[in-house]
Amino acid sequence: MESFAQILSASRHGIEATLITIEVDVQRGLPKEIIIGLGDTVIKESKNRLKASLKNAGFKYPPKIYTIHLAPSDLPKEGAGFDLPMAVGILAGTGQITPIKKALYIGELALNGDIRAVRGILSICYLAKTLDIPNIVLPKENLAEASFIQNLTFYPIQNLRELHTLTAVIPKPPKPPPPQKFAIDFQDIKGQYSVKRALTIAATGRHNLLLIGSPGSGKSMAIKRLPSILPRLTETEAIETLNIHSISHKVQRPLSDFFTPPFRSPHHSISYIGLSGGGSNPQPGELSLAHNGILFLDELPEFERRSIEVLRQPLEDQHIHLSRAKYALTFPANFILAAAMNPCPCGYFQDKKRPCKCTPLQIQRYIQKISGPLLDRIDLIISVPRLDPEDLSDLPTDTSHSSHKLRKIIQKSQNIQRQRQDQKLNAFLSEKEIGSHCQIPKDSQKQLNLAVEKGLLSGRSYIKTIRVARTIADLSHCQNIQTEHVSEALFYQKRMLH
Repeated sequence: MESFAQILSASRHGIEATLITIEVDVQRGLPKEIIIGLGDTVIKESKNRLKASLKNAGFKYPPKIYTIHLAPSDLPKEGAGFDLPMAVGILAGTGQITPIKKALYIGELALNGDIRAVRGILSICYLAKTLDIPNIVLPKENLAEASFIQNLTFYPIQNLRELHTLTAVIPKPPKPPPPQKFAIDFQDIKGQYSVKRALTIAATGRHNLLLIGSPGSGKSMAIKRLPSILPRLTETEAIETLNIHSISHKVQRPLSDFFTPPFRSPHHSISYIGLSGGGSNPQPGELSLAHNGILFLDELPEFERRSIEVLRQPLEDQHIHLSRAKYALTFPANFILAAAMNPCPCGYFQDKKRPCKCTPLQIQRYIQKISGPLLDRIDLIISVPRLDPEDLSDLPTDTSHSSHKLRKIIQKSQNIQRQRQDQKLNAFLSEKEIGSHCQIPKDSQKQLNLAVEKGLLSGRSYIKTIRVARTIADLSHCQNIQTEHVSEALFYQKRMLH
């Protein structure tokens, strides 16, 4: 009888997975289970689950000394996903089954022998594919999600009893579902043509924007309709998004939603960790849950100053790096920041109808909650005026601004950008790529230089203005950037703050 077995499994570290080897040694002696290898409390408790689930599934559990080592020893490990590989190691070590060669095992055990789903299955499957491990034995509940990763053979399992009769499955890639139908439409926005234009530009080139206006001017309503004009995610983007949401304890979305860009709208009372991610058991925050979608921050100055400033790195680098005493992780955070705010604490500074009740000092303190460096990372800053009475009474009849039509226009423009710029959208062009794809007319170059000399543009906002001008040109079906495109981009760089 074989007394030693090695089973491959995986441990998650952030959104990435690491290969773990489960070594099971079976010896005679006073019966006990010893689990070593820096496992957390859940792993240490698994000895009780293992014994009960194996017996209830009809297997023998000989009274032996079971030493279970999770290698490498110096890497902390967590979660119940090691239950299945440890059970398979015990069964192989006692000669009851023969494990599949070149296979990775993952799954949580119930006391009756059932196999429960685990989080982060996509990162585990991607690891197996990278390491050329062709087979994965996994919970049946995880199969639909795992099928996003191709060229792997899956053995879905519902109960330990099925280890005797494993059936290979090579699933076809999931087909994107029909486009999502939104209950709200872009044409519901009354008036506010400059706002609708800015939102269209932001969606086309993935630019960040900030709307500033009095209460009731329609800032939040407009931004909440931004998802309805965003094109569907590519397959690669959908997998990235699904991978992040798969490991999160905060949200569970149906698989059919993962070709729809996420829209995250945290309340301004959210904690720093809730926004950035982290914690004792590191989880992605709202910045990462909005990856490939939109992060909507309403009442921006009301957020904690520390939370607002954490936006700087992801807006610049499209990821957030968390460095703590026990870990250092990097989570993706590539999103469109769509923010809204009032111009002052009472909300009516420079309003045409209602007087402002705030003192100059109160207005200054309110505005200074948004730092200059953060504003410098926002591409479009728009003043949202109070609606006229005729705008409020009119029914939406302009179908040219319907979500369906705008989404088609934006999709066409993004296809042009991807073909021209090696799959990059305009917001992510490097300075070198800007030199290749964003030639500026001479008179517009003088206009930009003058804005820099007057301190209206920094080096960063200078580059952002050119990127926005490139997007405006694409929406106008112009191969080259024209003077009017640069002028419009400069209009959105007006600094109404600071």
